[in-house]
Amino acid sequence: MLNILVTGANGQLGSEIQLISSYYPQYTFTFADRTILDLSNLCTMEDFFETKSFDAIINCAAYTAVDRAESDTELANTINHRFVSMLAKIAKKNHISLVHISTDYVFNGQNYRPYIETDPTEPQGVYGKTKCDGENAILSVASANTVIIRTSWVYSSFGNNFVKTMLRLGRERDSLGVIFDQVGTPTYARDLAQAILEILPNIQNESPEIYHYSNEGCASWYDFAKAIFELSEVECLINPITTDQYPTPATRPHYSLLNKTKIKNDFNLTIPYWRDSLKECLITLGETK
Repeated sequence: MLNILVTGANGQLGSEIQLISSYYPQYTFTFADRTILDLSNLCTMEDFFETKSFDAIINCAAYTAVDRAESDTELANTINHRFVSMLAKIAKKNHISLVHISTDYVFNGQNYRPYIETDPTEPQGVYGKTKCDGENAILSVASANTVIIRTSWVYSSFGNNFVKTMLRLGRERDSLGVIFDQVGTPTYARDLAQAILEILPNIQNESPEIYHYSNEGCASWYDFAKAIFELSEVECLINPITTDQYPTPATRPHYSLLNKTKIKNDFNLTIPYWRDSLKECLITLGETK
């Protein structure tokens, strides 16, 4: 039986892992939120691991407020980079497997085909840079049985996300403007949680490996919003707008499709189509049948 630590336990992905954990009796879980493991206080990390023993760590913890990161640079760097660096060193020292969650924001968003794992990184903002620095810290430690999983456009039945925001605004307003010139793939956090728990016992690499995971298919934010309203029968007119009509402090990738061939081949994974997973999430939220 593997003893697993899940950091960021109350975030979208951590919450989904908690929800499905009972379906994996081969694992015992320790779910750590900020009250148990304060990511902003690196001095406490060694103490935490000195009194506990783990076979694997799933690092779901991250500073994900993309726009706020532009001004809150120090905290974003502490959580997304410095904490990750220390976690990788602790994992190597104690022979602990590590699964670290990263993001499509490590790329510049100007590609013409789905990104593969070896494409050059070029983050365009603080969030992407700190996540990229976290990846590089893991790669520099070069610990065995370590994987980095990049994902995109994550939503869940837990926490705040695009799906819940659209449902709320769609019922408050007659019309909405939603960006159509940013293309990617929505990712249901429960699908990602299941994939991580499925591949965990099969991680046997001598040095860190990078994988991409999102749901199948592609969409713009406009397409995503249209599907949310269609499946939940919300009557709200959606108007397509361009990125420059909705300025934000942080630059968003215009293109962030991820190629999942590597993770599917290495672990024999079947990945659901994004609209099918969206419907499952809306059923969980009680928004459709």
